[in-house]
Amino acid sequence: MVTGVSASPGLAQSFPLCLCPQSASFRTPGRESGSIGDLWPYWHRTVIPTIGLDESILGSTRKRYGMSVAHDVLERTFAEPREEQATPTPLDPSPERSARHRGAVVGLVGLRLALGFEFLWAFLDKTFGLGYSTPSAKSWINGGSPTKGFLSGANVGPFQGIFRWLAGVPGMDWLFMIGLLGVGLAFILGVAIRPAAVSGAVMLALMWAAVWVPAKMAGGQPSGSTNPIVDEHIVGIFGFIVVGALATWGAGYLGRKWGLLKIVRAHSWLR
Repeated sequence: MVTGVSASPGLAQSFPLCLCPQSASFRTPGRESGSIGDLWPYWHRTVIPTIGLDESILGSTRKRYGMSVAHDVLERTFAEPREEQATPTPLDPSPERSARHRGAVVGLVGLRLALGFEFLWAFLDKTFGLGYSTPSAKSWINGGSPTKGFLSGANVGPFQGIFRWLAGVPGMDWLFMIGLLGVGLAFILGVAIRPAAVSGAVMLALMWAAVWVPAKMAGGQPSGSTNPIVDEHIVGIFGFIVVGALATWGAGYLGRKWGLLKIVRAHSWLR
């Protein structure tokens, strides 16, 4: 055992040291002596070993080992015992929590399929004239325009002139039908949900502006609006937002395969 001298001005006493640091002791001013072993769990933070050489009058040399310990660290360590941080407890996968999660997934999948089928059916009806909103004689394959009937009736609101001008334009017909088909297929298959959600929300917002829900009268006749802001278009927009934000929930087999593609992993907005 050899004697080391503290390099810190707060430690006036010397303390004996040996090769085993746990057995070394020290004394701090105003405190009872303690063992360096008490600091062993924090050894890498509190103790700095130093080595020096002493020369004797006979010309021989011997190694001097010392350790400097920060006085404020010792004060904190022995004056106030260190509180161990509690390990966070993982959430308990209780049956109630699992049931809520399953219910949320079922609702989200149902919303996604409903929105997808609404857009896909609109495409099929306007293309083939299935008799719901488009008779066979005015179907797209028989020379009808998918946008003319709706946009030509925009006779209220600040954008009515623009919508009437776009009614029946072939390029507008193609954009509208591609949007209906793309959003419908993407939501039903569970692939490219987020791009489809953005496209669907934009299309519904344009339809809302064409109808101009706040108006009570349209072309001298009651507009039929029952709410100054909210209608089925607004509800659909928020539905698209929810499904797009939670695109990974209940995406199905094709959705999982789509998410494994390299380009989709690199760009989450394609999910």
